[in-house]
Amino acid sequence: MAMQYEIRRFEPAAKDDPAYPETGAWMRAVAFGFHDARRSDERVDTGIAMQRADRRMLTGAYQTGPVADHSLGAEVPVATFGTLDKTLNIGFGRLLDTRLVTAVTVRTSHRRRGLLRRMMAEELILARQEGLAMAALTASEASIYSRFGYGVATSEQSIKVDTSARFVLNHTPVGSVEVADPKVLLELAPLVFDRLHRLTPGSVGRHEFYRQFASGSISRDDAEDPKVKVALHYGPDGAVDGYVSYKFGGWSSTPYSMEVVDLVAATRPAYLELWQYLGAIDLVERVSWQEAPVDDPLPWALEDPRCVDASEARDMLWLRILDAGKALEARRYPADGRLVLKVADPLGLTDGTFALDVNRGVGVVTDAAGAGVDLELDVSALSSIYLGGVHPVTLAASGRIQETTPGAAFRAAGMFAVERPAHCLTHF
Repeated sequence: MAMQYEIRRFEPAAKDDPAYPETGAWMRAVAFGFHDARRSDERVDTGIAMQRADRRMLTGAYQTGPVADHSLGAEVPVATFGTLDKTLNIGFGRLLDTRLVTAVTVRTSHRRRGLLRRMMAEELILARQEGLAMAALTASEASIYSRFGYGVATSEQSIKVDTSARFVLNHTPVGSVEVADPKVLLELAPLVFDRLHRLTPGSVGRHEFYRQFASGSISRDDAEDPKVKVALHYGPDGAVDGYVSYKFGGWSSTPYSMEVVDLVAATRPAYLELWQYLGAIDLVERVSWQEAPVDDPLPWALEDPRCVDASEARDMLWLRILDAGKALEARRYPADGRLVLKVADPLGLTDGTFALDVNRGVGVVTDAAGAGVDLELDVSALSSIYLGGVHPVTLAASGRIQETTPGAAFRAAGMFAVERPAHCLTHF
């Protein structure tokens, strides 16, 4: 007999709400799906409080028929899906309201039943109906989401920095760095990040977890993290414009190392001066960071760039345009010109032929059905080039973009460029 499911969408419930157990069951299903250790009741409560602070919506797929004896009960969803709304920096200081998709899991024994496709399609349709032009996610598996129209828009890398005597940074400080109680980040982290967010294409507004995590108030596993230390950067005006939270890797392995928990710098000097601080920590010869930008200025500022051992770049932020006309007109463009784009959409949300005419940086989009086409591409490829983080010529060479007008991909690269390399420091 075919298994039957009910899809339920609900807000996380407060602790005194009768629906609180439903929210707790959903949270435990997510933790199971991501192979996390079983959460304590206190950690589940903290997680639900953060979900409520973010004003998330939770979706679960529930069995409606008989449940196998001794298995998890019908109150535990076999698939989960969460959403929240934040802003995406789309270049030149413009912020676009975006639907973030998170907590996507399907229990192994209930895969290939169409549950993810159903939840994803329903959510993207709803987001478009609500007037949003963009959705985004960060993917644990890269092979899943392109079929729903998502495309990689930013990348990141892990770095290990040799901070022995080789570490010499060619930068004269204009500010200062001081150690602080980690709990100050509960107040300061959102303020500093907001400054960075407004300057960085590809940046996504942060959720409640980050200030808690950066301050050591919670860890990824469960309770507080007493190992976390914090240093603040003060600009020439005395205001805090950057911070780094970090923790020691222990004495059991060499070289002795520090791990960056979170590094946010709202100015270029703050970034280099926080690294000068990290490089000067006594007894430590290596600093590692998992979320470094691919176009990192640090190696260029060092006398010996080989102090930085960087991993291969990996995909980070995936975008999914929901309304091509609205998304394209929301941007500012550094180069004027005209492009006619024939866009295919596997979900039928925004397929069509669109003429993008840019004059003095302002784009106007019109229906161009029947007109000569410059580029043919699917919505995932359009989403990838939207922030300038993926080069259209590269996608044309890969076959992801069909260039029907010679030189159109290069013209698109100039039009879709942004003022600094796209980078996203927000995982969700």
